Order: sequence, then C-alpha cells, then structure tokens
Amino acid sequence: MIKIQNYKDIDNDFFDGRDFGSSIDIVKDVLVDVKKRGDEALSEYGKKFDVSAPKTLEIPGEELKAAAEKMKAENPKLYESICYSHDLALRFAKKQRESFDDFEVELEEGIFTGQKNIPVERAGAYVPAGRFPLVSTVVMTITPAIAAGVKEVILCTPPRVHPDNKAEAEKQGLGVPQKPFVGGKPYADENIMAAAYICGVNKVFACGGSQAIGAMAFGTQSIPKADVIVGPGNKFVAEAKKLVYGTVGIDMVAGPTEVFIIADNSANPAWVAADLLAQAEHDVVAQPVMATDSVELANAVAKEIEKQLAVLETKATAEQSIENCGRIIICDSLEQAAEAANRKAPEHLELAMNPSFERDKIASLCTNYGSLFLGHASAEVFGDYAAGLNHTLPTSGSARFTGGLSVRVFLKTVTTLRAVQGSAGAIKSAEASGFLGDAEGLSGHAKAARIRLS
Repeated sequence: MIKIQNYKDIDNDFFDGRDFGSSIDIVKDVLVDVKKRGDEALSEYGKKFDVSAPKTLEIPGEELKAAAEKMKAENPKLYESICYSHDLALRFAKKQRESFDDFEVELEEGIFTGQKNIPVERAGAYVPAGRFPLVSTVVMTITPAIAAGVKEVILCTPPRVHPDNKAEAEKQGLGVPQKPFVGGKPYADENIMAAAYICGVNKVFACGGSQAIGAMAFGTQSIPKADVIVGPGNKFVAEAKKLVYGTVGIDMVAGPTEVFIIADNSANPAWVAADLLAQAEHDVVAQPVMATDSVELANAVAKEIEKQLAVLETKATAEQSIENCGRIIICDSLEQAAEAANRKAPEHLELAMNPSFERDKIASLCTNYGSLFLGHASAEVFGDYAAGLNHTLPTSGSARFTGGLSVRVFLKTVTTLRAVQGSAGAIKSAEASGFLGDAEGLSGHAKAARIRLS
C-alpha cells in the first residue's frame, strides 16, 4: 500500500537527491583497461558480462535494414509507432535548433561581438537492453543529435546471439548470462536495431556496459572516439559517464525514474493511479509521488493503485516501488503542493487539473522539473514515447539546475570578436584592458592592449 502523509510530517531527506551507492572502483578499472587495451579489453568484458561476445563489434548496415524490414512486415503497428515517434521528435528538435541563433552585434563603435552554435563532430549514444530493451531511447538520443547537425552518430547497445549462431549456441548451452556465445556475428536486440535504422544512425556496435562508455570516450580499434556521449544505463554505466566527463561531454548522470503529480478533485483516480504505476514498473527504486489538497482523492488513488496492481504484469517490480518509494502527500493547498514539487525537483511533473486560472497559477509557481505535463489528457507516457518531447531527463533533484537532453547537448555555443582598428570602441577597450592588466599585475596583458593605441 502506498504511504499517505501530511506535508508537514515529511522528513527533509525526502527532498534530497537519492544516492544508491557507488561503483566507482569497479568502473575505474574497466575504463583504464579499455583505454589501454581497446578491443581486446572489450572482448574480455563481453565474455564476462554479456550473453554474446562477437568476433567483431560493428553490426553491418544491412543487418539494421533487415531488422527494420522484418519489423515492418511482422509488426507494422510497432514500426509505424517508431516512425511516428521519430517524426515528432525530429520536428520538435529542429524547432529547438532554430532557437539557437547565430548573431553578431556592434556593442560599441567598431566592437562587434557574436556567437555561433557549432555541432560536435561525432556523438555516441548508449541504449540499454536488459530486462526492458529501450527502443524509444534510440529515438530520444539519436534524433536531437541529427537535428543539431552532428556529422556522425554512433550507437552502442549490449550484444545478442546472431540468428545464424543460435542453433550452435543452444546446442552448447550458451548464449545466456554467465555463459556467453563467443566468436559469433555481431548482433543486438532486433527492435533496437530497427529503430536505429529508422532514425538514421551511422554505425551500431554490439557492446554494452561501462566498457561501451569507455570505448566511446577513448576510442578503440573498432569504436571511434565520440565528442559527446548520451543515454541512460545501470549504475555502472552512470558511473562510467561521470568518470569520463571532461574527456568527453555527457548529457547527464541519470538515476531511477520519478514522477510527481499535483492533483485536485477534478482528477480521475484511475488515471492518476495508472500514471504512478507507469513509473513504478521501471524499477524497484523508481519514485511515484502525488500531492493533493483532497483527502478523498488521496484515498481513492491509493485504492485504485491496489486494484490495478493486482492485474499488472509488472507487479513484482511496481509493488516494491510503490511500497518503498511511493508517497501521497496531503497538502493544505495546491500552492503548498507546488512548493513540495519545487523542493523535490522531479524528473516528470504532472498537473492533473482542469484548464483554469488556478491551473495556470500552479504551473507558474512550479519551476523545478524535467518536463511538465499540463492537464488530464497529457499523460507522462506520451512524453516517454510519442509526443515530440525528449524522455531523457534530470533525476534525483538535478532538475534544480539542468534540463533534459536536447539539441543543446550536441552544440557548442562559441563567441567571436571583431574589432575595427582606430574605432572609438576599440580605443576604449584597449584603454580599459590596459588598466585592468595593471590592476592584476599582468603587464604583458596591459602591453598587448596598449600597443594597439600606438
């Protein structure tokens, strides 16, 4: 049963970022090894951690195309859904790209300053394929990179046994955890391969885990070095991304998913419960939270959660999430609920309210979130899958200082200066720079400025 608490009774640590322990020592060793030995190290880690350790890592383009054609023939609804999701995401990302203007402005006579937004040369995406192969993550990581103008986009995802090798693997009892099939053809989850083809990925590599992050950060004989690495993963992948930051750029270090729903008495308890469970089924430490000023709604949602849990296929995971991390918060007002949301800074924030001045007011009060979903019809899962928004979002309170994955991650905003010799602005800048150089004791700086006055 989900816990119901009054806002005033909640401990402050509920609003702190959540720490699930460090894997730093293990991951450090993996990264050092990959940097030193390249593909040789990747092969060894594949034999240790994966169900397949292929002879080569790059999945041929014709395999990706074949996976897409197979999906189109055998599962057309899924194929069309991926195409629709990609189309919306691309249109949204292109609109984002348009918002990053290049400009030059004359601040003073003869002093022209400007900025340019330049895409990185190569982007690397990581797509997990554990219990839930995240097909939608292909769309969310690849599409904004392409919209940004990145020349080459590569993808790493855990290997699978190739269909041509399955019979042999089964005969030997291999191709399962702790018993990988070694030396076969490179392959991955077919839905991920199909989505990669639909989204226009340049290269896909059958390589997973923290070793894949190391490969994209440092480069190996097979996997080229990327300038930016994006995408979610387990705690080892997250730790690896944290450690390689500075060698490469990253989108963020994401933790378990979370949703915070502010609901009034117009909310449908069944809809709210479904949205809470949609997050809960991700992970036993996912955090589904609702805040409301209605005790009646709180009780109705709690009952509806139990009703829906009883028939949910992912009950084992969702139930633990609900009981250990879930919360319904009773607030004195919706304004107090907005205060709670800002303190929590959730990944996803829903306002389960009818269109009204009150809803607009509450929305204006909310400032810390990854994505905001306005109104009963705006299901958070639409943002996960097919509404144009990116689902790679900040977690564990990091929405206080950053947003989600967007074209911005793949762009370098650089600045320019163009000064006209002898202009009034150039003279003023030279004089001011000279005095500032003197004040800092940097005589070379002062001289480099004043020499332009002669």
